[in-house]
Amino acid sequence: MITIYPARKVITMNIRQPEASHVAVRDGWILGAGTLEELAGWGRHEVDDRFRDKVIMPGLVEGHCHSREGTGWDETYVGFYDRTDPDRVVHPGLKSIDEVVGRLQEAERALPDADEPLLAWGLDPLFFGGRRMVAADLDRVSTTRPVLVLHQSGHIINANHELMRRAGISRDTNVMGVMKDAAGEPTGELQGPVLRSMLYRAAGRDRGIAFGDTRGLWRFARSAQIAGVTTATDLANDLAEETVAGQVAATSDEGYPLRIVPAFIGMSRPAPEGVEWVKSLIPRGNERLRYGLVKLVLDGSIQGFTARLKWPGYYNGAENGLWYIDPDVLPNMLGTYHREGLQVHIHTNGDQATEAAIDAIEKVLKENPDPDARFTLQHCQMAHDAHFRRMARLGICANLFANHLYYWGDQHYALTMGPERAERMDAAGSAQRLGVAYSIHSDAPVTHLAPLFTAWCAVNRRTSTGRVLGTQERVSVADALHAVTIGAAFTLKLDTEIGSIECGKRADFTILEDDPLAVDPAELRDVPVWGTVVGGRIFPNSEIGAG
Repeated sequence: MITIYPARKVITMNIRQPEASHVAVRDGWILGAGTLEELAGWGRHEVDDRFRDKVIMPGLVEGHCHSREGTGWDETYVGFYDRTDPDRVVHPGLKSIDEVVGRLQEAERALPDADEPLLAWGLDPLFFGGRRMVAADLDRVSTTRPVLVLHQSGHIINANHELMRRAGISRDTNVMGVMKDAAGEPTGELQGPVLRSMLYRAAGRDRGIAFGDTRGLWRFARSAQIAGVTTATDLANDLAEETVAGQVAATSDEGYPLRIVPAFIGMSRPAPEGVEWVKSLIPRGNERLRYGLVKLVLDGSIQGFTARLKWPGYYNGAENGLWYIDPDVLPNMLGTYHREGLQVHIHTNGDQATEAAIDAIEKVLKENPDPDARFTLQHCQMAHDAHFRRMARLGICANLFANHLYYWGDQHYALTMGPERAERMDAAGSAQRLGVAYSIHSDAPVTHLAPLFTAWCAVNRRTSTGRVLGTQERVSVADALHAVTIGAAFTLKLDTEIGSIECGKRADFTILEDDPLAVDPAELRDVPVWGTVVGGRIFPNSEIGAG
């Protein structure tokens, strides 16, 4: 049966018909958008009036987030900003190391097993006036059980002495990323993915299995639904068998309200093995689960001082960050995946990393030309005009971390980049002006999952204190909405299926209570989300309980 939905307005993202009054759906696919008379021509139908006073737009696409947005809530949140979990419980932000320790002490007292590790996430010392957390802080929580705190960026971990002892980290450990004090003792801060994995293993936790936790994946989907997201990435996952089994199980349920695009973390295996593993996963996907994407991580985070910056480096004089992949090795690794027809996205935060990624892509494309490879630079926060010109020429996409403008803009202005470079960070205006296909993202759980907020960031470019960074880099509301729908779909090579409302695409919609193109741009982030439609199935947010 054909169902026709009238609406106050249908925003289509189809340039040939930007707006409509009705949309028709059959068997989970869109027959078309237009007037009732036009759509009735498809044949026998029913009219469903439930969206008559709502605004329908294409399902929002989150092109860079992680399933930890759902699975991570089994750990204790210790971030600076208030956060709302998938059950709509608000976790107040913490404003000092002492407050962080206090919440951890409370969580420790609630653990039933004396040896159970205490895991937490969300720490960001950048907000604490230069005070870094040390092992002695976490020893106040426990000296007998492992205590592990993942930074908000996901690139740095703090550990107590007991966890470092179990991991074999001491003053004799000479590994890049083990921070030491003036006396040569480890401070308890450890940087980079190798040490991160080592510490989780020493704590007795397999993060890969956690990523495949079915309950956590349902919580991830609830977070997405609340935000109006119908397709989301899980953009860094080693996709161990246990993880894949959990993803397949969750998404095989027809009531699962989200399409997931996991990205295999390409450094987790030798590239030839990675190619074979990813190819073996593709047939295991379903209409809500799409394998085949690969992600490489070139550097760390700017706010954690682990990103790689070109001269003159960090504004406050901090040492340059970490290479997670040697730039000399990158072309071969990248080329191995590319030659086998797998799409690759590359994490680059600092401008030195962005330049190294562009150099590698150019070399790979000279050896194996592909006009539609759609290599995508993820974050790409410090790219300048010369980078965007090269990206446009090579067909490289950018997925810009617009939320950083709000959450860390003031810190980038004062500490990491300095005023001039902070004015051009996450330069959506330049990307658009210079012809780069781009999207914008939240990197949830690094920041909260909410594409309308992300669009608000790109439109207004306001920091948390109200400072405006780079007015010339602002984009219009229409362009920001394009970036979180068809723009994001393009970077994932899914634009033939999702991202706009037009004949032949999947019936994925975001249902809004107001028109985002009509409200004051300063209020874009406040437009209420009624719910979503995924494959023609309706998911009202009112059915998600609070608490």
